[in-house]
Amino acid sequence: MKKIKLFLFIFMLITSRNQLFAQPEPDSTLIRIETRDGNEFTGRIIRQDADKVVLFTENLGEISILTKDIVSQKEIPSELVKDGKIWFPNPQATRYFWSPNGYGLRKGEGYYQNIWVLWNQVAYGITDNFSIGATVIPLFLFDGSPTPVFINPKLSIPVIKNKFNIGAGALAGTILGESDATFGIVYGVSTFGKPDNNVSIGLGYAFAAGGWASTPLINFSGMFRLSSRWYFLTENYYFGLGDGEGGIINGGARWIIKKAALDFGLFLPVGADAGLIAIPWLGFTVPFGNTD
Repeated sequence: MKKIKLFLFIFMLITSRNQLFAQPEPDSTLIRIETRDGNEFTGRIIRQDADKVVLFTENLGEISILTKDIVSQKEIPSELVKDGKIWFPNPQATRYFWSPNGYGLRKGEGYYQNIWVLWNQVAYGITDNFSIGATVIPLFLFDGSPTPVFINPKLSIPVIKNKFNIGAGALAGTILGESDATFGIVYGVSTFGKPDNNVSIGLGYAFAAGGWASTPLINFSGMFRLSSRWYFLTENYYFGLGDGEGGIINGGARWIIKKAALDFGLFLPVGADAGLIAIPWLGFTVPFGNTD
């Protein structure tokens, strides 16, 4: 009898000790915390009070972060978490390499895009459905050459949210210091699919010096997410050139680098006189403003 009582006492002691010192289970919600020194930590909160946050991370285990050192603390939406890994948001969901799709910038959201150093574009969402952009090609840096500048307003309408969007806009340009040098294109585009995976069909008409092109420019583009940081992009054009016709086919990739995106690929002209010349593409996009 004494042995049974001793066994029960030891069992209760061990059980109570495990309950006393057991670590609380982390919250299931993924949180990203940015600190004043520029570091970012992603994990699940074990406990939090006025002085600190205790976070369980995959690589570092349990860490404590002082509240006074936290710049931002944001919940990561569940749709961005796949198989326990974060799929970073697309920093350039409104465009492929260069051509726009039916999605638009949200109010307060913007981006800067650079293509081969010379093409410098900034766009900003005025409302959730309308954005405005400006572009400069600073040729004045080369012996004072004439410098083209553009404005590009865009209207985006979600017909079926995250499934079918339509957009319309223009790219209107001129050359600084020259009169009667207006040119550009107006376009409409339909996009089918989500911001991460979609295809678009677009139609545009070019204009210059008060006249309009007699044939349209037809565009077919696609964006397909491959992993947390990689996309496959394709952007293709068909156009009439006088009595002939031609086009451009393209394939490449988008690589997400933290909050920015690097685009690269090859553009191949096609047509009777196009030859076999592949043109490399290199672009870089940095979002700003309301990027949550």
